[in-house]
Amino acid sequence: MTSNRKPSQPQKEAPTEPFKRSVAGCLRAIARVPEFEVTFAADRPALLPDRARLPEPARKLLPHEAAVIRGNADAMALRLACHDEGMHRRLAPDGAAARAVFDAVEQARVEAIGSRRMTGVAGNIAAMLDDRYHRGNYHEITDRADAPLEDALAMMVRERLTGLKVPPAARKIVELWRPWIEEKAGKDLDRLGESLEDQRAFARSIRDMLVHLDMAEETEGEPDDSDDRDENESQEQSEQSQEGESEDRSDSERAEMEQSEEASEEIEEGMSESSDGPTGEMPDEMDEADGDDPAEAWRPPTSSANERRAPDYKAFTERFDEIVEAETLCDAEELDRLRAYLDKQLCHLQGVVARLANRLQRRLMAQQNRAWEFDLEEGALDPARLIRIVIDPFQPLSFKREKDTNFRDTVVTLLIDNSGSMRGRPITVAATCADILARTLERCGVKVEILGFTTRAWKGGQSRESWLQAGKPANPGRLNDLRHIVYKSADAPWRRARRNLGLMMREGLLKENIDGEALDWAHKRLLGRPEQRRILMVISDGAPVDDSTLSVNPGNYLEKHLRHVIDEIENRSPVQLIAIGIGHDVTRYYKRAVTIVDAEELGGAMTEKLAELFEDKVPERVVRRPTRRAAG
Repeated sequence: MTSNRKPSQPQKEAPTEPFKRSVAGCLRAIARVPEFEVTFAADRPALLPDRARLPEPARKLLPHEAAVIRGNADAMALRLACHDEGMHRRLAPDGAAARAVFDAVEQARVEAIGSRRMTGVAGNIAAMLDDRYHRGNYHEITDRADAPLEDALAMMVRERLTGLKVPPAARKIVELWRPWIEEKAGKDLDRLGESLEDQRAFARSIRDMLVHLDMAEETEGEPDDSDDRDENESQEQSEQSQEGESEDRSDSERAEMEQSEEASEEIEEGMSESSDGPTGEMPDEMDEADGDDPAEAWRPPTSSANERRAPDYKAFTERFDEIVEAETLCDAEELDRLRAYLDKQLCHLQGVVARLANRLQRRLMAQQNRAWEFDLEEGALDPARLIRIVIDPFQPLSFKREKDTNFRDTVVTLLIDNSGSMRGRPITVAATCADILARTLERCGVKVEILGFTTRAWKGGQSRESWLQAGKPANPGRLNDLRHIVYKSADAPWRRARRNLGLMMREGLLKENIDGEALDWAHKRLLGRPEQRRILMVISDGAPVDDSTLSVNPGNYLEKHLRHVIDEIENRSPVQLIAIGIGHDVTRYYKRAVTIVDAEELGGAMTEKLAELFEDKVPERVVRRPTRRAAG
């Protein structure tokens, strides 16, 4: 008797599976790590400590797309095979800008090793680089201020080491920087090939090149800052072990090429940075955050304008108010989880904001670069003007002299509304923008403080209970418990504070907003800072609202106080004040303000307004008035 049952058919695999197996096998072979895990996902490529994540190939894979995926895999494999991360950290320079160049050039070194040995690898990496720079619109850059020096230098190093042409999408940024780099460090570039496969010797050569580029100080022998860094690593080891995939992602993405192009510094320095890596971290002596003590211990010069909150404004009681460090509001494990959630929510937004932040960084760095005075009677001969002598031999020679531009010592405070109306997309975007901009500004030598303000309870809290027990006296004033949160103090390096911003994702944190007192608090902290230029940026989505206070006081009670504080800062303080309203017109309160409709526009608004402030001179009237009051 024959059976009508058909034999079971083997399950047909996806058409991309053979390609994935081939790429994964090549990665393991080049890296010499047979058991290394390779995954594919619709996410940016990343090299993690225990696995590599590559882009998910399309079902109908074009040859160029296949080469880009192979290029990412080859770059990661060469990083694993030819790079010692511990040595890299020990030899890295201290300056953030110099460190960005150091990281980018080291990646160019490991890629050059593979490109010189294997023609296929050279083609794959070239396709990957061209794709990355094309996605970042590098081919549209026409101004050196917008062209990342670290990327231009990495491409020139690759060109010297391999003889390969610069990828088409990166040619413009290279040509913008090439004359300056060749003049300053052309001989250093020529010598790099002698130490290609010796990471230690290569790193020393790069440090010499950074000295000639005026990006680092000359050192004798190897830097001896490894002890301090190792000590910091041991102190933070337990924290890092809890930070799971969020920190892992940050630790590794510095090593691979981030498509969101913070190239060489993340956004984690290339979207990334490890807690020990080239984040915009400040020197070790600044590792320990000072918290509130410096700002709270210092008080501005006495004046009725600064001491009075407003002629008729008061708090019923300040006994239950608190100024609290973010990490004290929840345990470390929950803070890690919240930070990971924040990272996951805005993977796509981080790339956009990162590009804006990099643009801001380049503009600020351009202001710090040295400038030239031309058409002088003595100095260095100006070769660009020699053509005048050729045309007319009677023309006098033209000389030039280098001068230093005055870039002000600066601190920026980001004051973020933590009210309930910010819940969801607005607070997530605000936290991410603050995070990325803090890194960017610190890389430029600008200190950043991130503060938040809300209340401890809905509808009054213990302040209201005290008022009820006192017999409900009339006109009690502010009737809620303030909660002012320090997410990052100005002296704390970003890597120590990055987890704290995840607290904004915590359910139940966001309550009511009393903007006037929060603005006054942030302003007084800035007045205690020693920096020459102090900037206060407020991010809010509405007018001040506290139901408990407004139910027993005039309806404009909080708004009137806010206007009073703003007027005091704008007209009587050296602090520059700017506000960004999310779906709320803040221009009716602040002289310098912008209103955005969608939270997605926040990153662009923040970077643009900060750039404007840095490019403007501080009005003389703003600088002098506090001085006269102090002298009086």
